[in-house]
Amino acid sequence: MNSANHVLIVEDDDSLRLVMQMQLSREGIETQAVADIAHALLILERSPQDLILTDLNLPDGSGIDILKRVRQDYPETAVIIVTAFGSVQSAVEAMKAGAYDYIVKPINPAELTMLVRRTLDHHQLSEEVQVLRSCFDRKYGFEQIIGSSESLLRSLDVAGRVAATDVTVLIRGETGTGKEMVAKAIHLRSSRRERPFLTVNCGAIPKELLESELFGHVKGSFTGALTHKKGKVEMAEGGTVLLDEIGEMPLDLQVRILRLIQEREIEKVGATSPVYINVRIIAATHRDLSAMVRQGTFREDLYYRLVVIPIELPPLRERFGDIPELVQYFFQKCRLKHGRPDLRLAQGIVPHFTHYHWPGNVRELENAIERTVILASGSKITPDDLPGFLRIENTTQKIPLDPGADKVSLLDVEKKLILDALEKFGGNQTRAARYLDMSRRTLSYRLEKYGLGKETLKAMRRGQLLNKSVHVKHAVALQD
Repeated sequence: MNSANHVLIVEDDDSLRLVMQMQLSREGIETQAVADIAHALLILERSPQDLILTDLNLPDGSGIDILKRVRQDYPETAVIIVTAFGSVQSAVEAMKAGAYDYIVKPINPAELTMLVRRTLDHHQLSEEVQVLRSCFDRKYGFEQIIGSSESLLRSLDVAGRVAATDVTVLIRGETGTGKEMVAKAIHLRSSRRERPFLTVNCGAIPKELLESELFGHVKGSFTGALTHKKGKVEMAEGGTVLLDEIGEMPLDLQVRILRLIQEREIEKVGATSPVYINVRIIAATHRDLSAMVRQGTFREDLYYRLVVIPIELPPLRERFGDIPELVQYFFQKCRLKHGRPDLRLAQGIVPHFTHYHWPGNVRELENAIERTVILASGSKITPDDLPGFLRIENTTQKIPLDPGADKVSLLDVEKKLILDALEKFGGNQTRAARYLDMSRRTLSYRLEKYGLGKETLKAMRRGQLLNKSVHVKHAVALQD
């Protein structure tokens, strides 16, 4: 049982109240005890309880009155009714109104302890179920992140090594590159994997509600706050919180996140005292936070707290070699999801996916494949089934396919695109990289990978490699 459980006893019989409190305290359960409803409600307002043990008959009302108030204002609190033998029917009616159970006087100490433990265990289980429903599918892990490009593997290597620690991580990458999936994988590889992983999208929640969503609020703290509410940070106790798109977070809330990271404390909206929280923080963003710091739109102290371990996720246009594997993976997933297990990909269809720069990255690729699977009219996906932007004949960079070939080499296609771009700009790597929509660094890596050294580029600048077929043969020969 969690040592943080709190039990409130409401009993006007002084001796029974003392005996019950001593019995539960002896079992290591934190208890408070009062004699009437008024004092019970004062305690509830200051610190919501996990369980209330209340007598049915009290000086200033009935245990049913407390039950109704709890069900309205503190729905996460369990209630046990204490009653005399002659009032058992009233206790049964109380259970119908929402009480967890009842116990009859004279109270047996062992029976009291067993009932309280069972109720608290049920309360804890209910909270965990609630968290799990808003949690993630346990199938996610590094093995679900598809790709073998060097840039991706470097990032996953860092993520794998940092997973076992509790250090704060900042995941940077364009929209659709898989930031949340990597964060989930880090959580699954950590010692916190049995506890919740919860995501807060800082850019999708209105500023007025974001503070409550993160930290929770107490009843009456603002208009519409009808009950006490736990925030995502508190719900993830012992686990991990992903602050997605943290670059969208208002400056005043950034101070609260800094305090959470430094002091492990939160303060609910409307509360007067802080609460200690044990969670790991992972942040994600598509923005350049260092530039935002210079512009004064992101706190410098928070930035340096977040960037202890930065993980950069490459865009899909910098990992074209992963596209065939991704296409096959998403195709298998989508055809089963939409009940089309007999659907096939036509021969030569995969290269169509490599001629597009994918500004929406992996997410856009998955959406395009899902749409194609849903709308395909036959038993085989052909180029006519693809969205218009994926049809090779509509692209500016045309790659003639050999209709008699059994297969097409994606490496050869990529080599040809690079060589064509270099020829177009006379061997100028900066202009060729811009034309191919990739970074200069990525192009240099590709040139080294395909054996296109300085002599080849010099020859291009001298205009000695003008024939495209010669380019391909030369690259293959160098590769061999």
